[in-house]
Amino acid sequence: MRKNMTAMGLAIVLLAAHHATAAEDNPLTPEQRMQARYPQPVRVGDLIGLPLLDDNHRTLGYVREVVRTKSHKIELILDYGGFLGVFDWGARLVAVPIEVVGIRGRELASLDMPRREYATAPTWLADDATVLPHDATIRVGLTRGY
Repeated sequence: MRKNMTAMGLAIVLLAAHHATAAEDNPLTPEQRMQARYPQPVRVGDLIGLPLLDDNHRTLGYVREVVRTKSHKIELILDYGGFLGVFDWGARLVAVPIEVVGIRGRELASLDMPRREYATAPTWLADDATVLPHDATIRVGLTRGY
C-alpha cells in the first residue's frame, strides 16, 4: 500500500512538472490564448477605474484609458507603481495588451504578463495611440475567480 502511494505521489509531481513546462512552451500567440478565453463585448467606460491584479491577487494598478495603437491593437493604459502602490505619486503609465488580461466581475486579471514585466515595461506615450471613447465596445477574455 505504501509503495503504491509513493508511486502515485511521484506521478502527481511528474504530471505537475509536465503541465508547468507545457504552459511555458505554449506555442499559441497571445491572440489565440485570448480567443480561448471566450472574449465578450465590454464598454470601454466600464473598464475605466477597474483594478488589474496579478496572480497573487495584488493590485498592479488601475485602468486609466483604453487605446488603439497605430497597428490597430487594443491596450489598457494602467497607472503602475506610485507611493505604496495606492497613490499616484511616482506612478507611471504603462500599456498592457488586451490579449494578456481577463475580466472577472469588477476586476481584471493579468494572465499572460508576469508582475516583473510591468516594472520593466516602457512608460506609455500618448502620441502613438488613439484614446477610445467611453461608449465604444471592445472584447475582453473571461477568466475564473479564485
